[in-house]
Amino acid sequence: MLRKMTILVAVIIAIPFVLALFVQKDYSVITSVTIDRPVAEVFDYVKHLKNQDNFSVWAQMDPTMEKTYKGVDGTVGFVSAWKSNNEEVGVGEQEIIKIDEGKRVDFELRFISPFEATEPAYMTTEALGSDKTKVSWGFRGHMSYPMNLMFLFIDFETLIENDLSQGLDKLKLLLESDKTIPEKTINTDVIESLD
Repeated sequence: MLRKMTILVAVIIAIPFVLALFVQKDYSVITSVTIDRPVAEVFDYVKHLKNQDNFSVWAQMDPTMEKTYKGVDGTVGFVSAWKSNNEEVGVGEQEIIKIDEGKRVDFELRFISPFEATEPAYMTTEALGSDKTKVSWGFRGHMSYPMNLMFLFIDFETLIENDLSQGLDKLKLLLESDKTIPEKTINTDVIESLD
């Protein structure tokens, strides 16, 4: 009887691990918005990581988070790091790894706490007319086995898509609010060091 119980418990414990073998490990999200501003002005704004503080949902989750920077914003190699006691924000950094001027900026997100991961993200701009720009924000993620089992219980793609969409809606309101791009864009000469 004891042996049968042991086997039954072992099978019950093993089921999630076997199930996780058949669950996706990667996910990808992209969302877009149209902004009534010229593509050059929109791209010059979104390529600056510091400007994400003005529209990113994640950047605004903890107004008291500690932020540090390294390099020249709006250029390849610039790093924006954050540290927060809020578990939804945690500790990490984001680096500009590639810029296709006027078209695309690629970022690398490095999460340190409460979990470790390195994930790619990007923003693209496309002219739809002289004063109209399509902005897309994309993110790719990976969850290793057996943690990928969480995909059965949490719809990460929808959660992230909602956050990106909210951010783009705020960006649209911000850039269309008047005919002058906010002055915070012009901060490319600021160099600060990471602790």
